[in-house]
Amino acid sequence: MDEKTSNKGLSLAIVATPIGNLEDITFRALRILKEADLIAAEDTRRTAGLCAHYNVETPLTSYHAHNEHKKTERLLDKVEAGARVAVVTDSGTPSVSDPGYLLIKEALRRGIEPEIIPGPSALTYCVTACGMPVDRFRFHGFPPRKKNKRQKFLSNLKNCDNTVLLFESVHRIAHLIEDIREVCGDQTELAIIREATKLHEERIRGTARQVCIEHRGREWKGELVVAIDLRQ
Repeated sequence: MDEKTSNKGLSLAIVATPIGNLEDITFRALRILKEADLIAAEDTRRTAGLCAHYNVETPLTSYHAHNEHKKTERLLDKVEAGARVAVVTDSGTPSVSDPGYLLIKEALRRGIEPEIIPGPSALTYCVTACGMPVDRFRFHGFPPRKKNKRQKFLSNLKNCDNTVLLFESVHRIAHLIEDIREVCGDQTELAIIREATKLHEERIRGTARQVCIEHRGREWKGELVVAIDLRQ
């Protein structure tokens, strides 16, 4: 009997959770969270709020970028011992610029096939909301923090002939917009989706020049996804 056959039936669920509006969770996700013996959460305080809203009483444990190397083995040991473990991040789908990849990779190495519970994602939300052609697109996560590396990163993307999607921090979004304008040109079309599905959601569209001028000096808040039209 091979390892995958012997581990069939073990329960490790990778669960997508709302990116803002709590009503966006699926019936299946709620069932999985309620049936689990343990929920591994990127931020237990944030997940506790979601659980309280839906009367999920499953115990929580932290699992985030700073402890995933230490806790991956422990969580999978619990799964192999028969525990039903669900994994969530602060919002959206685990492993999409969030913890999850390492756990899935190690689970597969052990012959554990994770159950993927699809649902909300800031990435797919922006794909739909950006208003750009997305029959072909590229996702590059968070761009480099330092200006010279960020500009080199953008220069390498400049001729990719696709719509490019990025995540960015409120602390660096102004610098990113300026660099897009400088590297890719004034007329490069941008869309910035801020606070998707939340009360103060905002969709900003325009050329790099327009966005730079209209939002110069702004104090940015919330979570951001940036779409850049780099089609030739």
